[in-house]
Amino acid sequence: MTAEIRNDVIVATEHIKAPPEVVFPYLTDPALIVRWIGDKAELDPQPGGVFSLDMGDVAARGVYLTVEPPYRVVFTWGIPGNDALPPGGSTVEIVLTPDGDDTMVVLTHRGVPPTLLDTHRAGWEDRLGRLSLAAAG
Repeated sequence: MTAEIRNDVIVATEHIKAPPEVVFPYLTDPALIVRWIGDKAELDPQPGGVFSLDMGDVAARGVYLTVEPPYRVVFTWGIPGNDALPPGGSTVEIVLTPDGDDTMVVLTHRGVPPTLLDTHRAGWEDRLGRLSLAAAG
């Protein structure tokens, strides 16, 4: 797993020992997304549908922009009450590419203010590691 900042964009990658068809629901199913990120989710995985995730006392709010099972999902991301990164203030794209029987995950998070880049990079690095464990069983 790697997560780095390239030109103010977070790019995180993870190799998961499961095919994209198994991994994809972990990005769109509220019961599965909380197995790797957050503890409560309200998701409507269609363009314009709600993306709402509670992670302890931190919340992320946005909408789905693109949902292309089982290979790609794009949603907006922001934090209620945070003027630097309001709900929908940034964009997360997750692309799943088959790698034999496995999946290569590339997460790209754009629009994160410079002051929040390091914490979001570290967060995605940690959470994609958890996604790998959850999706691989």
